[in-house]
Amino acid sequence: MKALILAGGSGTRLWPLSRKNYPKQFLKLNGDKSLLAQTVERLTPAISLDDIVVLTNGGYRFYVRSELGGEGHIVLEPAARNTAPAIALGIKYCIEKLGCGMDEVVMVSPSDHVIRPVEAFSGYLRTASDMAKKDFIVTFGIRPTKPETGYGYIKAGEKIGDPDAANAYKVERFAEKPDRDTAGKYVADACYYWNSGMYVFKIGAMLSELKLHAPEIDAMMEKSFDEFTAEFESLPNISVDYAVMEKSSRAAVVPLDIYWNDIGSWDSVFEVLEKDGSGNAGLGDTVTINTDGSLIIGGKRLIATIGMKDCLIVDTGDALLIAKKGEAQKVRDIVETLKNRQRIEAVEHTTVYRPWGSYTVLEEGPRYKIKRIAVNPGEKLSLQKHYHRSEHWVVIKGTAKVTTGAKEITVHENESVFVPKSELHRLENPGKIPLEIIEVQNGEYVGEDDIERYDDIYQRHR
Repeated sequence: MKALILAGGSGTRLWPLSRKNYPKQFLKLNGDKSLLAQTVERLTPAISLDDIVVLTNGGYRFYVRSELGGEGHIVLEPAARNTAPAIALGIKYCIEKLGCGMDEVVMVSPSDHVIRPVEAFSGYLRTASDMAKKDFIVTFGIRPTKPETGYGYIKAGEKIGDPDAANAYKVERFAEKPDRDTAGKYVADACYYWNSGMYVFKIGAMLSELKLHAPEIDAMMEKSFDEFTAEFESLPNISVDYAVMEKSSRAAVVPLDIYWNDIGSWDSVFEVLEKDGSGNAGLGDTVTINTDGSLIIGGKRLIATIGMKDCLIVDTGDALLIAKKGEAQKVRDIVETLKNRQRIEAVEHTTVYRPWGSYTVLEEGPRYKIKRIAVNPGEKLSLQKHYHRSEHWVVIKGTAKVTTGAKEITVHENESVFVPKSELHRLENPGKIPLEIIEVQNGEYVGEDDIERYDDIYQRHR
């Protein structure tokens, strides 16, 4: 069995913690591992790391590589084209690069869900695999616990196979995200389930359905993987539900009788986290008085609340979200407003992750910017120059190897080096511990795009 993990989403509904340049699948919201790492961990009892393929975009490839520990396979989507083209690209990779045949079973999973217990999920995965071997395209259904309007629904039809066999049903219909009254009716009807967005199928079965229902995508399957990638952007932006599942006579559903949460909003995060005696959930340094039923998430600074009830409070240092519970789906409207106003807070955190480490903007003003830069052991920044700013580096931890022009020097803690405008330079960490420096930029323009790279081990263009 192979697994395709979809990890290219931007997770705007969890702003301000999740942002375009560091979305929710890489966040640690449910323990000390990211949601992507938990997804991999959930699959590995049944599927080896060598059989896991993560589909993501170029901007996230280094995050994914770090989460996989250098194992598994990474396929880059050249553009955002929803789940049907992404799954097809993953299938093409499995056929051409991994040598899979038409009878290979493939499991497709989002990268940002919470499912527990893991042991029980492995059993359901085996059931779905058995059904897939019979040429069904299987999805997992979640028993609804409330009239949720943010999910699509599946209506289960007749049972498949022996009445005493594991539960699996033909799909009678897929239902769009309903209004609240309709969702209430679905909850009352035992035949309806939330659509989990996970699928299990034989490659041959899915290719047959693509040929029947998605001719544009099917035509791409005739090309090589490299040709498919080059022409990927020409494909329609369509989900696998619209493209295949809603039209297929092979669709089956296996109900999951375990905990599932798609972490699709701050209301969902509140459900996942443990609660205190007043029904509050949170992370970070908090003090509450007469506060109950609220989610409070902070970073480095203290958050104190008085008299709050059923609120969502999320603080990231550069942005603060305050909302009533039940209104969390509207966070995406905030993000769109910020994008329209070209606010950087819609895209980046003050801490920005790079393949070599990270940097945090400590302060910024006209003609200057101050950063804390962390470089992982053995890593190095690109050989580069800036035309509009000079840089002054002070080492506060570790040892730096610095190239400036034709010179190469070693800089220790409490030592500094100056990089003039237009000077070719590079920063490296030759040591065994993380390198941390304070960088002071000064000049007429201190934007991140004032950079010209001459050599980069990570093959970045900007």
